[in-house]
Amino acid sequence: MSLNFGISNISKGNHDSYKDKPVSKSLPLYYKDKSPFHPRNPHSKRKQKVFMLLKGFIYSLGLYIVYYLARNHLFSSSDSSHVFQIFNSGTPSWKTAQSEVRQAMLESWHSYEKYAWGYDVYHPIKEQGENMGPQPLGWMIVDSIDTLMIMDCKEEVERARKWIKDDLDYKFDYAVNTFETTIRMLGGLLSAFHLSGNDDVYLDKAVGLANSLHGVYDSATGIPYSSVNLKSGVGIKNHMDGGASSTAEAATVQLELKYLAKLTGEVNWWEKAEKVMQVLEANKPQDGLVPIYVNPDTGKYQGNLIRLGSRGDSYYEYLLKQYLQTSEEEPLYYDLYRESVEGVKNRLVRKSFPNELTFIGELDKGIGGPFSPKMDHLVCFYGGLLAVGATNGLSLDEAKQQKWWNEERASDFKFGEELTYTCYKMYHDVAPTGLSPEIVVFNEDTTKEHDFKIKPLDRHNLQRPETVESLFYLYRLTGDAKYRRWGYEIFQNFVKYTKVVNKHGEVSFASLSDVTSLNSDGSPKYKDNTESFWFAETLKYLYLLFDDENKLPLTEYVFNTEAHPFPKFHTNDHLKTGWRRKIDESVKPKIREKPVKGGAKPQIPQAQPVDDSIEKEVESALKENPKLAKDDKEGKKKKLNELVKEME
Repeated sequence: MSLNFGISNISKGNHDSYKDKPVSKSLPLYYKDKSPFHPRNPHSKRKQKVFMLLKGFIYSLGLYIVYYLARNHLFSSSDSSHVFQIFNSGTPSWKTAQSEVRQAMLESWHSYEKYAWGYDVYHPIKEQGENMGPQPLGWMIVDSIDTLMIMDCKEEVERARKWIKDDLDYKFDYAVNTFETTIRMLGGLLSAFHLSGNDDVYLDKAVGLANSLHGVYDSATGIPYSSVNLKSGVGIKNHMDGGASSTAEAATVQLELKYLAKLTGEVNWWEKAEKVMQVLEANKPQDGLVPIYVNPDTGKYQGNLIRLGSRGDSYYEYLLKQYLQTSEEEPLYYDLYRESVEGVKNRLVRKSFPNELTFIGELDKGIGGPFSPKMDHLVCFYGGLLAVGATNGLSLDEAKQQKWWNEERASDFKFGEELTYTCYKMYHDVAPTGLSPEIVVFNEDTTKEHDFKIKPLDRHNLQRPETVESLFYLYRLTGDAKYRRWGYEIFQNFVKYTKVVNKHGEVSFASLSDVTSLNSDGSPKYKDNTESFWFAETLKYLYLLFDDENKLPLTEYVFNTEAHPFPKFHTNDHLKTGWRRKIDESVKPKIREKPVKGGAKPQIPQAQPVDDSIEKEVESALKENPKLAKDDKEGKKKKLNELVKEME
């Protein structure tokens, strides 16, 4: 573990405070010189000088002993936050922390460049790469280039750009996963286009890739198939799960397709993204909670398993982010998001024993079935999502001044903070590495002492980003330095336990097979693999967590689920939601915002005007209501206006 960050600040902080404050309750020395009890014999000054030298030596020796014990005890612990709390009375140099993250990125990236350049997969221990198919997909380079741009790594960016321009070609006979290719490759190219100042190299490749993916949406319902052949453009059903597509995967292509439509003017991409959401919404899932599979032929959900972990997570994420991406001009998606949040609160949230950690469980057999206290590390994205959803990307203090701020949003933010603390504890409480496992099972049994347990098959760590992602959001929105301290603790444990140094002193970083134990020689239990999201997400979010310049402000950007930032934009006559929800009166009170104290009812920004279809729904409602039919004409007109306002 590097000590530079902590010690440089410890020394400065302690010395400054020592100069400004007396070292004991006794009076300063110049008062002693004037004391009436000061000795008067001729040797008193000499004796005083010797005494002061001896006192100074003893005092210095004591300080050194304290420092030595603290260094060996505290710095050997995985909880580096104690270092800040005990020694760092001033503000840590977060610029230094950010520099350390950049250095880790460059060291790791340079090893990839040397041993696996252009390959999709990197094995840092074997020091070799491989492709997923017959040709490279740019899995590492395309997914990581915007991180290099954000970190101002100009030479590395130029080499990556040249490879993308000269060597990347998506027209070959190979089936790729629709979701992963969209969020990593298409998302990476679109983000690089924006961050590069609109370099057409990236947009041209993005359009070519999107055209190769086009056929995946040619199902009977518009729900994308799970895979697609890049050469033929033909979509391929999942060969498992009865041909079903993952719900998260089907509903996590919208940010990318909508931004592509905005850049190119091709409305077709927008329509395909919207069609998926319209079909999914037509299922009217109870409490906004969806099963993790959907059938592309029927558009109906398949099975009952509900969770915010794998195959479910980013469905909920993109409900909010579609609303934010279009500058809050499509409130339909905010309604869907709010409905799902209430469902999560009511159905999936519990507290662990003994420390009452807030966690999100699973419903293996759907609503009404048994509750499982299992939580994937993937779920840790949700704390940051709740915080952004509560504030619309404004700081918490700014959000509280808005007319739309209410108890519901305050509750969401608090929920986000509690869940993020739980995710931090999934790192902090795991010995000896201080790194989170892939999955934990939380304890609700009052006879047991620990808040969660880790099953043998779930002990691995893939250097996932979700916890540091939420720390980034919460720091940006609150300015509370504890989120930075937690993030730095996690980062240092990544450095200590996932760093791989070869015989030439070259550094890589690898996943771990077990975070709960070490080898007999004290070395970590590595998995010989570096995931692309280590570069694309984990290090990016850590770098932005320690950033003091507000790069990529949340009021102007939305991050896709692979941490690729897209600028927000406005809708127009061609690029806007082409469908409306048929609101179920039984759930409407849950999805509309509650009045703030004082009686003022907040309005959803930029509500769309009522169209003919809504007027027909109102007329139908009037006909079906016998009581309303007996009202006089003025009464009917009044009721009609009230219904129209509600549906706005």
